Amino acid sequence: MIKNNITINLITNKSDCGKRIDQYLSQNTDLSRQRIIDLISDKAILLNNNIVTQKNKKLNGEFENIKITIPPLKTELLEAENIPINIMYEDDDLLVIDKQPNLVVHPGAGVNSGTLVNAIMHHCGDRLSGIGGHLRPGIVHRLDKDTSGLMLIAKNDKAHVHLSQQFQDHGRTGNLERIYLAFVWGVPKLTKGRIETQLSRSDSDRTKISVTMNPEKGRKAITDYQIIEKYHTSNNEPLASLVRCKLYTGRTHQIRVHLDHIGNPVVCDKKYGKGFITKTKMMSENSRTQLLNLDRHALHSSKISFLHPSNNEIMTFEAALPLDLVTLKNILSEI
Repeated sequence: MIKNNITINLITNKSDCGKRIDQYLSQNTDLSRQRIIDLISDKAILLNNNIVTQKNKKLNGEFENIKITIPPLKTELLEAENIPINIMYEDDDLLVIDKQPNLVVHPGAGVNSGTLVNAIMHHCGDRLSGIGGHLRPGIVHRLDKDTSGLMLIAKNDKAHVHLSQQFQDHGRTGNLERIYLAFVWGVPKLTKGRIETQLSRSDSDRTKISVTMNPEKGRKAITDYQIIEKYHTSNNEPLASLVRCKLYTGRTHQIRVHLDHIGNPVVCDKKYGKGFITKTKMMSENSRTQLLNLDRHALHSSKISFLHPSNNEIMTFEAALPLDLVTLKNILSEI
């Protein structure tokens, strides 16, 4: 069990003038918006040595001091569960996990058990970072429920802070690299390219993310992509592609939204690729039946590189496609 508080100190710069403090902290820490609101309610955030009482408190400019006090983790609020997880690496600071699909990362609205957090609590006991709060112990970054592949878990607060800083930079100036493989409908117009947009919550559906032209509303998102394989029908019509994606930011649903934005949504993505189910009409009945049995979107976190938080060595891990996506690849290859 984590016994002591951890303190995070931040200093604003000129470009932060006018930002809400919850917005600033969401962009510059690993804390979720809800976690920030909870810490404000607990009077755990100071601005220039004054307690912050409102989440919409505006920053005045550069060189303002923000101090956040993270209380000890309350692991008794969650139950450890013996859920099988594929651990690719472990030491005193972190875990590297190859997450299976259909596994929620952490508890949330309506979900209190059966998550990755419950599983790692069973494996690690009280040896987890508490920065993410009692619902997200050890969680440095997330994958969607249906996305499989590599994730990092922090086992102490020092490691969490170190890894979070790398994720905030996302390899733009540092060593973090995150590579995903996605099966998409159709063939992108360019063999490789960069998708750079602003992303925000959809006004019509708050569970979805959308591209916005309003820089004040959205957050910058950057994804590089490259076509690895193309799949055609027996009539040589373009059907689908295997695409390699590299993240330079880590926004919610980023790859899924970006690929849909260029007209090539992820195969079997029920949220962003519904209209492309007509593509299956170009397939044989047997192939169509097999594809529709895939009960999740075809996205996999395949590679991650980062600096180890204790020895600063570059560590790289790769995870092969899971069986369901290998099956999908075979289906598309044999059409």
